[in-house]
Amino acid sequence: MDLTPIQNLFIEWWDALKRPDVFWQLAAMLACMIVAWALARLVRVRTTHEQSTAVRMGAGSLNRVVFPLLVVALLLAARPLLSHWTRVDLLSVAIPLFASLAGIRFVVYLLRLLFSPGGRIVVWERAIAAFVWGGVALHLTGLMPDVLERLDGVKFSIGTHAFSLLTMVESVFWTVSMLLLAMWAGTSLEARLNRAESMHSSLRAVLARFGKAGLLLVAVLIVLPVLGIDITVLSVFGGALGVGLGLGLQKIASNYVSGIIILLDRSIRVGDWITADNHYGEVMNITTRFTVVRSLSGEEALIPNDMLITATVLSNTFADKRVRLAVTVSVAYSTDIAPVLLRLADIATRNQRVLAEPAPRALVVEMGDSGVNLELGFWIEDPENGRKNIRSEISVAILSDFRAAGIEIPFPQREVRMLQGSGT
Repeated sequence: MDLTPIQNLFIEWWDALKRPDVFWQLAAMLACMIVAWALARLVRVRTTHEQSTAVRMGAGSLNRVVFPLLVVALLLAARPLLSHWTRVDLLSVAIPLFASLAGIRFVVYLLRLLFSPGGRIVVWERAIAAFVWGGVALHLTGLMPDVLERLDGVKFSIGTHAFSLLTMVESVFWTVSMLLLAMWAGTSLEARLNRAESMHSSLRAVLARFGKAGLLLVAVLIVLPVLGIDITVLSVFGGALGVGLGLGLQKIASNYVSGIIILLDRSIRVGDWITADNHYGEVMNITTRFTVVRSLSGEEALIPNDMLITATVLSNTFADKRVRLAVTVSVAYSTDIAPVLLRLADIATRNQRVLAEPAPRALVVEMGDSGVNLELGFWIEDPENGRKNIRSEISVAILSDFRAAGIEIPFPQREVRMLQGSGT
């Protein structure tokens, strides 16, 4: 009966295990691994969140490669010593295997840091390293051709198309490789744009998003022909997808388009103080779907971008941050109005937040039922520090000043008169 190369290899390994030289090599390899594991725990670098990012990145990469590198160093030292008594061919195979394991761990760790500390690649870090190292091990041991032949022999069909297991593995490999490359290029592009301080933040954000989306699209278009898929079949799918987006996702698409328009025309920028959809606050972030507005009370409203385009938005910082505020007060009809108007303007001037230009000004608003209604108008340039608080300060100052000057602030009064009738 003919045996496959893998079966022959296992038979050869079983026969080799019975030889003393293989036993001593395995014992030496096991001893090197135990010593390397103990030394790796001793030299393991521990970091804290207070240390810099560069220090933590360097410590993380060192902790991942120190064990296989120590094994390689110990095997290199043990091989010439053991060669005086027995063969060392098994150690010669183990050295490049552990060296490749160190390199693969280091590269995968860099990929994890590159994409994001909390990204999905963290979960698959060990699986990716094991998969790549398994391929390297098969190549070094000479088993790769037979494994590829076996994978190509496993056939299955999906509809009218026939596939092999080897085709599926190659498809996954090329797809993941191209997507990782596109993600790396997109992250590098975003980091480079963030360093361009001369460019507006909104323009940097929209260019980064367009760059990432474009690179992912290019990666898909490159990998499809590699997998044997004709990209012309995507025209029908693209048309159907466009119709579906236009009908079923009309509102979502509108928000995304509106977000891009806002980022490009800079009508609303991060840091602006606006009033939209009955929400007043500071614009904290502008995404492609919604805008985050933080109120003075600390609440954050997520306002759809479509509303900011189609509805009226009151902006306090679009062209000028200066805002006019007003405080109303009434005085009795017997009061001399002209000096009171000057006194009100002087009260506002004494507040540090009130601007000297335009100067505060008091006006007569109307003749009320109980007295003359006055309005004190003044301007501030820091609305982000609050409006109600400065109105309160001005109102308290007016009450104190009027009481000290004996100026009467009237309040509604009703007289009830009893009319005596003819009696019964």
